Amino acid sequence: MVRKSSSALGALLWVASFATTQAAIIQGRALTTPNKLPGTWKSQGCYIDVGRTLTGSSYTNTTGMTDESCIAFCEKAGYIYAGTEYSQECYCGNSLASGGVATAASDCNMACTGNSTQPCGGPSRLNLFWSGTSGPQSNPGVGLWKFAGCYAEGTTGRTLTVGANTLGGLSNLTISNCLSACQTAGYNLAGTEYSGECYCDNKIQNGGTLAPGGLSDCNMLCNGNLSEFCGGNSRLDLYNYNNKVVLPPYTTVTSSSVKPTISSTSSKITTSSTSSRIITTSSATSKVTTSSTSKVTTSSTSKVTTSSTTSKVSTSSTSSKATTSSTSSKATTSSTSSKVTTSSSSTKTTSSTLSSSTKTTSSVVSSSTKTSSSTLSTSTKASSTTSTSVTPTPTGPVNKDAVGPYTYYGCQTEATNARALSGATTALDTMTLEVCQTFCAGYTYWGVEYGRECYCGNSFAAGSVAAPDTDCSFTCPADAFEFCGAGNRISVYVLKSAITSSSTSGSAGTTAKASSSTLGSAGTTAKASSTSTSKVSTTTSPAASGFPSGWSYQGCWVDGANGKILTKQQPNQQTTNSGQSCIATCAALGYTIAGTEYGVECYCDNFVYNGAALATNQADCNTPCPGAPSQMCGSGGRLSMYSLGAPTVYAPPGAQQSGLPTGWKYGGCLQDNIASNEAPVQMLNTFPYMVSENQTLNSPSACIAQCQLFGFNAAGLEYGTQCFCGDVENIYVASAPSTTTDPGQVQRYTRSAVPQIVPDSQCNVPCAGLPQYYCGAGNLLSYYYWNATTPLYKWDTPTGTAAGEYSLLIGGVVVPLIVSQGVNGKVSFLEKHGTGEANGTGAYELDLSLVGDYKLAWREMTGLQSDVFCAAGLTLPDKAGRQLTAGGWAGQSNYGIRLYWPDGGDGVNGTNQWVEDPQNLQLQVPRWYPSGLIMANGSVLIVGGEVGQNAEEQPTLEILPPNGVVDKTQSSGYSNTTVYLDFLARTWPFNLYPFIAVNPQGIFIAYYNEARILDEKTFETIKTLPNMPGAVNNVNGGRTYQLEGAMVLLPQYAPYSDPLGVLICGGSTEGGGYAIDNCISTQPGAANPTWTIERMPSRRVMPCMAGLPDGTYLILNGGEHGVAGFGLGGVPNLNAVLYDPTKPVNQRMSIMANTTVARMYHSEATTLLDGRVLVSGSDPSGQYPTPAGTWPEEYRMEVFTPPYLLSGLPRPTFTIVDKDWGYGDQVDFTVTSGGTANLKVSLLGSTVSTHGNSMGQRTIFPAFKCNGNACTVTAPPDAHTSPPGWFMMFILNGPTPSVGVFVRIGGDPAGLGNWPKLPGFALPGV
Repeated sequence: MVRKSSSALGALLWVASFATTQAAIIQGRALTTPNKLPGTWKSQGCYIDVGRTLTGSSYTNTTGMTDESCIAFCEKAGYIYAGTEYSQECYCGNSLASGGVATAASDCNMACTGNSTQPCGGPSRLNLFWSGTSGPQSNPGVGLWKFAGCYAEGTTGRTLTVGANTLGGLSNLTISNCLSACQTAGYNLAGTEYSGECYCDNKIQNGGTLAPGGLSDCNMLCNGNLSEFCGGNSRLDLYNYNNKVVLPPYTTVTSSSVKPTISSTSSKITTSSTSSRIITTSSATSKVTTSSTSKVTTSSTSKVTTSSTTSKVSTSSTSSKATTSSTSSKATTSSTSSKVTTSSSSTKTTSSTLSSSTKTTSSVVSSSTKTSSSTLSTSTKASSTTSTSVTPTPTGPVNKDAVGPYTYYGCQTEATNARALSGATTALDTMTLEVCQTFCAGYTYWGVEYGRECYCGNSFAAGSVAAPDTDCSFTCPADAFEFCGAGNRISVYVLKSAITSSSTSGSAGTTAKASSSTLGSAGTTAKASSTSTSKVSTTTSPAASGFPSGWSYQGCWVDGANGKILTKQQPNQQTTNSGQSCIATCAALGYTIAGTEYGVECYCDNFVYNGAALATNQADCNTPCPGAPSQMCGSGGRLSMYSLGAPTVYAPPGAQQSGLPTGWKYGGCLQDNIASNEAPVQMLNTFPYMVSENQTLNSPSACIAQCQLFGFNAAGLEYGTQCFCGDVENIYVASAPSTTTDPGQVQRYTRSAVPQIVPDSQCNVPCAGLPQYYCGAGNLLSYYYWNATTPLYKWDTPTGTAAGEYSLLIGGVVVPLIVSQGVNGKVSFLEKHGTGEANGTGAYELDLSLVGDYKLAWREMTGLQSDVFCAAGLTLPDKAGRQLTAGGWAGQSNYGIRLYWPDGGDGVNGTNQWVEDPQNLQLQVPRWYPSGLIMANGSVLIVGGEVGQNAEEQPTLEILPPNGVVDKTQSSGYSNTTVYLDFLARTWPFNLYPFIAVNPQGIFIAYYNEARILDEKTFETIKTLPNMPGAVNNVNGGRTYQLEGAMVLLPQYAPYSDPLGVLICGGSTEGGGYAIDNCISTQPGAANPTWTIERMPSRRVMPCMAGLPDGTYLILNGGEHGVAGFGLGGVPNLNAVLYDPTKPVNQRMSIMANTTVARMYHSEATTLLDGRVLVSGSDPSGQYPTPAGTWPEEYRMEVFTPPYLLSGLPRPTFTIVDKDWGYGDQVDFTVTSGGTANLKVSLLGSTVSTHGNSMGQRTIFPAFKCNGNACTVTAPPDAHTSPPGWFMMFILNGPTPSVGVFVRIGGDPAGLGNWPKLPGFALPGV
C-alpha cells in the first residue's frame, strides 16, 4: 500500500510484499542477491522456469531457504546450476531446459524463507546461479597444492603407499580434506581414489605412471563433493605440494564434464558425454541422493539410490550381469577338469568343473550372436578341501572355504593393464569377505584386494593368472581372521552353482549349452492379457516355512524386463533380509505380495505389474538371504515372490481406456509445452493448471476427478507423476496470461503451433499411482476429455445489446477507495490520502443528475482529519441514512470513526461535510482492513484488521456505540469490550476485510478459505463450515484480502423458507500466480452445508460484484494474475460476467461486454438508483503521478448498462408515500406506468463498497399483491431476514426495472440516531 505520511508528504512510499505476506513493506527494502557467493559461483539473474528448467536434484525448506544454502546443496550434489523459486524451493541441474532464459529481474520478487532480504525466485521464476564451470572438474589444487594429473596404480603395489585418515572419513572425502591430511602428515604427494580413499607419499612408487586414458580415467566423483573428481578404478587424482616432486606433465582432454539430462520419453536419468571422461560414482558411500523417483541408470559401477523408497535404482557397468537378457541362462561344459567362463555383451555363460586335485582356468571370449570360443590361457593349481561337522575357532587369518553361495577360488593376479574383475566395485574401511559377497550378489566371481577393495565380475580379464595363496596376505580391516587379497592380488570366490561334477568330454573350444530347471509339475502359468489381468498359480513347495497363514512361495520371477513388477520398495536390510522378514514388512503395511531381490531388497504390492513372468530357470534366484542363508532372496533381475493367495498380474502398461470416471474418454498422446509466438523461449502448457506432482498416487481417475470437480473438461497426465487440468478448447487457444504487472510487457501468450496427437507408444511412463497404465512422458500428455451429452459447464455469449455495454459517465476528480450510493441520490467517494493531487481533500460527491456539466456535477467535501485508507464503511439505519467509516491506515487513523449526513438532492448541492473528532471518538483498538456490519439488533459490528500498516493482526471484534463502562483511560472512552477471535489470529494475514452477514442462525463470517457462524450475543462459534474450495491447482487458495475475491448474498424470496445463500467469486493463491477462476456458493444455515463450485469464464482476483434489481449479479474488474496490493496484480480482466442464480448450476454465467479501461486494485462497482452499475477507480501503484511500468491511476467514471435497459422496453414507474417500514408492515404503492401482470418487487441493501467487499449488500424479493395499479408490499418479517437499514426499492415489469426509491426497514433499534453526543456531530434522532 502506498501512503504519503501526513507529517512529511512524500517521505515514504509503501509497497506490498509476498515475502512477508503483509499488506505493505517499506519500498527501500528491496530484495538483493548476495554480493559474495560461495567459491566461484555467480548470479545469472532471474530466469523463466518452463516447468523444470533445472531437472536435477531439488529440495524444499519452508523456513530456512537461502540462495547460499541452495548453492551449497547443488554444489555438493555435483551440479553447475542452482536456482531458488517460490521463496522455499531449490533446484539443481547441469543444463537449462529449452525456454529457460533470462527475464526481468523484477519477476524474482519473492523473499527467501531463510533470509527475507534475498530474492528466492517467484512464480515460475528462478533466481539462477552458475558455478563458473561446465560440470564436475578436477580440482586445480588448494593453496600450494597443484593438480598433477591422473595416475594408474603401480604394477607391483600402490603408487602412493601411505593411506591417510581424512576429516569425516570415507563418506565425506573431498580434495581439500585429503590434501590437508597429507600435508599434516608431512608428505609432498597426495592422491584420491575410488571416490573415498586418500593416499600420501613423497615419491611415485611401484611403477605408477600417468594413466593411459588421461584425465578421463579418473572419473569418480568425491563422496564429499560431487562437483570434483576423486580418482577412479585403480586411478589416482594426484596432487604435488609446491611442485616439490618432479613429475611429467599430464595430458588434458577437450571436455571434462558429463551433463545429466532427462529423456523426453521417460523419466530415466542417463549420462551423456562429449568427451572421453565418463563420470562414475563409487559405492564407497553406497548412496547418491537425487530428487528423482524414476529409474536411474548411470555409468557407475555402484548402486545408486534415490530419495524415494519406492523407486528401483540400478547401475550399468562394463560387464554384463546375468540379468542382461531374460532369455539367457547358465551353461555348463562337459570338461572334467577345466573351468570355462565366457564374457558376452548380452549373456552370461559359465561352465566349470572341479577335480579333487587340479583346477584349470581358461577364458573364452564370444560375441552376442556366436558361441564359438578360443582358449586364451591355461594355468594349473592344486587345491584340496576338507569339511568337518565342527568349525574350529580360527587362531589366525585364513582363506575361508566358502562365503554364502560362493566357494574359495584362489589368489589371482590383476590383469594386464586392466582389472581382473571388471564388473561392479566398492571400497570400504569396514570391508570383510561377507560384505563383498553381499555387494557382488548375482555375479559369478568376486574378490577382495588391498584389504578394502571389492571387485565383481563374470569372467577374468586377460593377464589375470593364479598366484600362490600366500600372496593374498592382507587381512580384512573389519575381520582380522580373514584374508582380503594384497597389492595387485585378489582373494577370489566363485559361485557354487557354477561348479558342477558332471563328466562329459569336451575341450576349451566346446560350445556351452544352456540348461534350465523349472518348477517341475507345478505347471506355473503367467499369462498377461493385453487388455486385462491374469491370475498366476503355482503348486511349488515354498523355499522356506514360517510364513503367515495363507502366504506361499510363488517362484522366481523376471524383474525389470518391462519395468518393476512390484513397485513399493522397502528399505534394504543388509543383514536381516529373508522371505519371512519381507513378508512381515509387507503384511504389516497392508500388502498381499512380497518379493526379495539382490539378497537385501524387499518389495511389496497388491498386484504384479508389467506383464511379469516366471523365470525360465527357477535356479536364477540364487542369492542367499543375509537373514536366512539357506533361503534364496532373488538375484540380479530376479525376484523371489510370495503372496497371500494367487497374485494378479497386469499386462505391460498402456493408456487406460476403460474403467474411467463416467463420461470421460481417452483422447490420445498429446503434445505439451509448445513455444509461444511472443517469446519462443516461453513454453506454454497445453492445459494451463498443473494440479499436482504426486510421486505415489497419480492416476488417470484421480487426475480426472480433480479436474471435473473444478469444472474442467480436459485432463492430462505427464511424466507419470503430473496431472494437468484445462479445457478441450485449450488445445487450440492457449490460456496463458503472463505474470507481469507492467502494461508494457506481454499480457497474454499465444501458441506458435497447435499441439498434436502423436502415437500412443510415445506416452510410455507408468503412472505413479497405477503403474499398469501409462501417464504421458516428457512433454507429452496422456489426454482425457469429457464426452457425455451434458456439458460440465455452459456459458452464454450474448451479443449486441443483450451483452450490455460500457460507456463513459464523466471524467473524474478522484481515484476512489470507498464508494456509496447515498440515500440523497448522490454518490460519495473517499480516497486514501496522497493518491490524487496534493491539494485534494480525499472526499467528493457526484450529482448524477448533472453529469453533463463536469464542474457542477462534482462537489469537493471537507472534514476528514485522518486517513480512510483501507477503512470499513456502512450506511447506518438511522433516519438520515448517515454514512460511517471506521479504522484506517496508521497511527491516529487506525482508530478513526467518521460520519457524513447526506443532504441535498438532484441538482441541489448539499452543505454537510464529513465530521471526525479523533480525540473524543475512537475505536477501542487500532484497525486497518476491518469489515463492518449492521447487526440484527441495530448495533454496528467492526471485525478484524491489522494493527496499523505492516503490524500484527487485530483478531478481535467490537461494537459501536461502545457498550462498556465509561473509562477515560481508554482510547474509546469506555472499558475494553473487544472479543478475541482465535480463528482470525490463526489465518492472518489472508483474512483481512472478512465477509460478514446477518444470518437467521447468527452472524456468518468468511475469511481466507474458512467460514463459520457465530452466536450474535456471545460471538462463540455455533457452526463451522467445510473449508472453501480454492483453485484447482491449490486447495489453499483464498477469498479475502490479500487473496481478494468478492462475496454477495443470494436473493431471498418470500416467504423466506429457504436458507440464505452466499456466493463468493474469484480470489488468488499465496504464491500469487494465476488468479482463481471459479465461484463457490453454499447455504450456511442448511443442516449440512456444502460448497458448490462453478467455473468462471476467466480468472479474476480483485473482482467486484454488484447485485442488480432483477436478482442477477454483475461480476467485473480485477486482474488475471497476482494478489491485491500496490504493484502486485496484473493482466487486467476487461470483460463483465452476468450471474443468474435462477439458472441451473454451471449454466448461470453469461459473458458480457468488454471495457477498454483497466480496473485493478482499489476499483469498485456500485449499483445506482437508475439500475446501472457505476464502475470507478483503479489504484494499482498508489502513487501520483503514475510511475512508469505500472497501470495508470484511473479517474474516469464508467457505467455498465445491463441489457434490461437496452431492450427498448419502457421502464415501469411507481409512487410510494410510506418509506419507513416496520417488520411485517403492509405498505401501499401505485404503479403509474407499465402493467402489473408480470410485476416483481425487489429490495437492494444500501452498500458501502471497498476492496470488492460491499458492506450492507442484500437482495430481497418481498411478497406483494395488486388490485389494478394499486399494490401492497409486505415488509420482511424480522431483523434476521432483513437487518435494520436502508434499501433501494425497485419494481420490475418483466425484465425491466424502474428507477429505485430508498426506503428504511426495521427502524433504528440501537438508537444510532442519538450517537455520538459530541460537539460538531448533528444527530438525526430516533
